[in-house]
Amino acid sequence: MNFFARRLAKIQKPSTLPVDNILTEENIYNTIFLNCGEPDFDTPGNIKQAAHIAIKNGKTKYTAVDGVYELKKAVCKKFKQDNDLTYCPDQVMVSSGAKQVIYNAMMATLNPGDEVIILAPYWISYPDIIRLAGGEPVIINCLEQNNFKVNPQDIEKSITSKTKWIFLNSPNNPTGAIYSYQELKEIASILLKYKNIYILSDDIYEYIKFGEHRFFTLPQVEFGLYDRTLLVNGVSKSYSMTGWRIGYAAGNKALIDNMILIQSHSTSNPSTISQYAALEAITGDQSYPRYATEQFIQRCKLVVQMLNDIPGLRCRFPEGGYYVYPYCGNFLGKRSCNGKLIKDDRDFVEYLSKDYKVELVSGNNFGMSPYFRLSFVTTLTILIEACQRIRAACAALAE
Repeated sequence: MNFFARRLAKIQKPSTLPVDNILTEENIYNTIFLNCGEPDFDTPGNIKQAAHIAIKNGKTKYTAVDGVYELKKAVCKKFKQDNDLTYCPDQVMVSSGAKQVIYNAMMATLNPGDEVIILAPYWISYPDIIRLAGGEPVIINCLEQNNFKVNPQDIEKSITSKTKWIFLNSPNNPTGAIYSYQELKEIASILLKYKNIYILSDDIYEYIKFGEHRFFTLPQVEFGLYDRTLLVNGVSKSYSMTGWRIGYAAGNKALIDNMILIQSHSTSNPSTISQYAALEAITGDQSYPRYATEQFIQRCKLVVQMLNDIPGLRCRFPEGGYYVYPYCGNFLGKRSCNGKLIKDDRDFVEYLSKDYKVELVSGNNFGMSPYFRLSFVTTLTILIEACQRIRAACAALAE
């Protein structure tokens, strides 16, 4: 008898997490890691100071399962100021990262056979969280020629009597696509007709947008979907607080109450100290997100230009987030110097890793090939070196 649960057979190992465990003395100075969505900036000083003050003042005990009241109230204020949406603290919960929020939501609502619509390319954890909760992911491909955005009619074609959720992620990980007001309005017009379908709006990259692109979340565009939308957000991406593990959600009270019930039997409350740091992030000086976005734009421009200068690669300029998602299909069927056949984007990424010491993530992990994801949240010097290595790797491939 196999000791381990059968559900594990459906789950893949995340390929976008930090890889410190493989940083050996041999490769630590040679490998460039562009596979993890983590800014290279330190957490702002005012946020770290708030954590020190919380410790000094004895804020080290349990809190309510769903977070301290002050933080939940600040989250409500954020939604009002930024998104013109009104929530009460009992409609908000705080978790150990946005990933736990999504997991709580699926565990609280899915029964075996329930379907969840996901738009590909998608964040790699979506399908596995759904499967762990007993649901079935239904994938809609969002093609590059449509800027990796969904055709609303494709949503309607994918809806069945088993559909319980649809996931939206804007700015998107991995493509950086941002849905405009009008695009969300068209999606909303479809979803308004299906009263039993809930929407999970993953807005974690809300503040990281480029140029004239504006951010809108679905109930902000169509208030008729307010009660059926779960807003998911957090402080990790916008405030360089990935390791602090604080995400939050807002939605109708019945859904939030049942998500809190799930959390009460798993982690209970998120870190008390991290909650007070997050409180400062949300309510304190907001210059950091603006500064960071300016740096990301500069880095993004460099990477897109250098990748597009490589014969055979094609890279769109993202509208937000901090990834690019280049097309590498022109290299499929070619061979490396040692005879390795590049059959798909997984082989292409493995080739770059082993032969040129650049760690990326294959498009297969995000549900759309042949592409790869490159995270540009590191220094210009490192990005230049990485792109030069990618150029050399592409040039070395032969028919």
